[in-house]
Amino acid sequence: MKINIIFLIFIPFIKTLIDDDLKIQTSIFGAELISIKYKGKEYLHDETVFWDKKSPILFPIVGRLKYGETRINGKDYKIPLHGFASNMNFTEIGEHSYKLTSNNKTLEQYPFEFELYISYTTNQNKLFFNYSIINIDNQTMLFGIGAHPGFKTKYFEEKTLIEFEEEENNIKIIPVVLPEGLLSNETKDGNTLLKNRKILEIKKDSFDQGALVFTDIKSKSIILKDNGKKILKFNFDEFKYLGIWSAKGEAPFICLEPWYNTADYINSTKEFKDKKDIIKLEPNVRFNTGFNIEFFDEPNNATKSIFLSIFSFIYLIMTLF
Repeated sequence: MKINIIFLIFIPFIKTLIDDDLKIQTSIFGAELISIKYKGKEYLHDETVFWDKKSPILFPIVGRLKYGETRINGKDYKIPLHGFASNMNFTEIGEHSYKLTSNNKTLEQYPFEFELYISYTTNQNKLFFNYSIINIDNQTMLFGIGAHPGFKTKYFEEKTLIEFEEEENNIKIIPVVLPEGLLSNETKDGNTLLKNRKILEIKKDSFDQGALVFTDIKSKSIILKDNGKKILKFNFDEFKYLGIWSAKGEAPFICLEPWYNTADYINSTKEFKDKKDIIKLEPNVRFNTGFNIEFFDEPNNATKSIFLSIFSFIYLIMTLF
């Protein structure tokens, strides 16, 4: 009887050990991911001291506007940092699937009629981010789009690194100009930050000047490592830019940000149509994009195997009595 009771007590723990599913939670507010668990381990940033977001959608702009506003068709519009989508309630249209339709509030900030679809799907240890925009206006729609997911890691301990898939021969970095948070007109050789043209070692002061913004990237994926262990593989082949950011101080996360376009440059005009790499979408046309992440659980596999063996032995003994 005592053995049976002990076994029942440990059932939840056993289920956690053998749970290989990738589980996610999402919210109608911003269509944002709020949890990513693989084999019971949380991977998504989940504190609020340094940053109150987890994985915001960047739409209809990425980053900041030079003047805090932009001019579209002769009229000025104030669009907040990274756009408004992350601060709006979406309509849930399926499991982890959401829709935002232009409305009076969006039209005050951005004069285009649109439908924005965000969905998340999983397959084994992979998570897929799916973005779709339909221009339901009668004019060409201009927009930017990107993502901003943050992942648990104590980068300030200087044991975190990012490994590029390929040797990067021509990678560029675009310096962020503070305090405005705009981008420099001149790029720099990105290999000044990479070891052996592949490894970005994250230091305590890596983000003192804001995000690291890379372009002209040969690699289609990067691997985030912590203490020599692989945390995740980030596949972003459809995106031209990759931002890497965390808050200054002992922030326990790092953000990997695929972007189609960027914040304004210091020589940007106020005209929205002049923004570098702005996407132009004709009426009744759909724009689709996305990226995916593969999660690893290397640090715990051996430990779980040992525990599973122990509990299997206990269960065998129970059956004999």
